[in-house]
Amino acid sequence: MRVLMVSDVYFPRVNGVSTSIETFRRTLSAQGVEVRLVVPRYGDEADEPGIIRVAGRPVPGDREDRLVGWRAMHKAVLGAAKDCDLIHVQTPFIAHYAGLKAGRALNLPVVATYHTLFEEYLQHYARLVPANWLRGQARAFSRRQCNQLDAVIVPSTAMRQRLDAYGVSSPMHVLPTGIPMAQFAAGNGPRFRQQFGIDEKRPVALFVGRVAHEKNIGFLLQALVQARQIRPDSLLVIAGEGPAMADLKAQTAALGLLDAVLFIGYLDRQQALPDCYAAADVFVFASRTETQGLVLLEAMAAGLPVIALSEMGTTDILSPGRGAFSPPNDARAFGEVLGQFLKHPEAWQHLADEAPGYAREWSDVAMAERLARLYRDLAHNQIGQGAEAQMSSSGVTI
Repeated sequence: MRVLMVSDVYFPRVNGVSTSIETFRRTLSAQGVEVRLVVPRYGDEADEPGIIRVAGRPVPGDREDRLVGWRAMHKAVLGAAKDCDLIHVQTPFIAHYAGLKAGRALNLPVVATYHTLFEEYLQHYARLVPANWLRGQARAFSRRQCNQLDAVIVPSTAMRQRLDAYGVSSPMHVLPTGIPMAQFAAGNGPRFRQQFGIDEKRPVALFVGRVAHEKNIGFLLQALVQARQIRPDSLLVIAGEGPAMADLKAQTAALGLLDAVLFIGYLDRQQALPDCYAAADVFVFASRTETQGLVLLEAMAAGLPVIALSEMGTTDILSPGRGAFSPPNDARAFGEVLGQFLKHPEAWQHLADEAPGYAREWSDVAMAERLARLYRDLAHNQIGQGAEAQMSSSGVTI
C-alpha cells in the first residue's frame, strides 16, 4: 500500500507535526505501507527518496516557517498521488486544499490529522482582534475543513470531544503519535551537563518544545520562583526556539531568574535531545492547548518523571497517574510541588520507576499498526467520494 502525506511543515522545521510525520513514515514501512511526502523546501535540504520538496517563501514575522505557492503545491501533490491508495493531510493550510483537490481528481480517500487546537492558538498571534470572535472563526474553519474529509484522525480523546462540539460529522479516530523507546532511553546525561556547564549535583527541571506563547512557559517561570524558595539552586532548562523567546527572556530577568533559567535552543533528536532528557531530574509542562503532548511520553521513555498540567490532549497521558503528577492550574501550587520534588527526589522515585513501562504502551510500533489498519479500511471501504461531495456542497472551489 502507498500513502501520500501532505504537509505545510516538515523537518528541518522542528515541531510536533514534523515529529509525527517522521515517526509514522519510519514505522509504517514495517506494516507494508510505503509513505511518500510532499512538504516545503526551507533552504538547501538534500534530496531524499520519497520526499518531494516544494519551494516556499518565508512567512512574514516567522523565520521558521515557509509559505508554499498554491499552484506548485497542487501540481506536486497531484503528480505524487497518481499511484497512491490514499492521501493523508497533516496541516490545514495549502496542504489541506491541495490534498482534497488531488483526492477528488483521482477518486482517492482523503484523511487528515487534526494536530493543532486553533481555537486557543490564534489569540496569541492576533492580540488586537477580540478573542471570542477569533475562537468562533477558528471553530467554523475547523468544522468546514474536517467535514470535507473521509475521516479525521485526532491524537486524543479531548480533541475528539472538542471537534464533536464544533459540529464535525466526518468519522473520527483517536490515534496518538507513538514514541521510539530505544532512542530516548539511550541518553548520556553527564555528557550534556558537561557540555552546558551544569554542575552534576544541581537539580534540573526541563521543558522541551516550541518556545511559543501558547505553550504557557511563562507559567513555568512563575512556578520556578516558588520552587526556588524550597530548593534555591534549582535550574530550569528550556530546549526549543520560537516567537516568544524575547518575551520570556525579559520575564526571566524581571523575575530575577537569570541564574536559574538556561535557554539552549533546538536540539538534535538523535543524540542531543536524549542526552538532555537524561541530564534532567524532572520534566515540567504547562501547556493548555496540546492535542496530545508527545514530549511527556518522550520524557517518560527516558525514565524522567513528569510534573504537568492535565489539560486538553495531555489528559489521556496524565490521567492514569503513572510516571507523572498533575498539580492544580496555579503557578504557586505548581512551584510548591516542583520545589518539593527537587528537594526530596527520593520521595518521588516511584514515578521515575514506572515512567518507562508506561511510555512503552505508547510505542511507535503499536501506533503504526493501528494507523496501517485504518488506512486499509479506508482504502477498501471508501473511494474518495466523501471529500468530493463535501467540497461541492460547501462551495469550495480551487
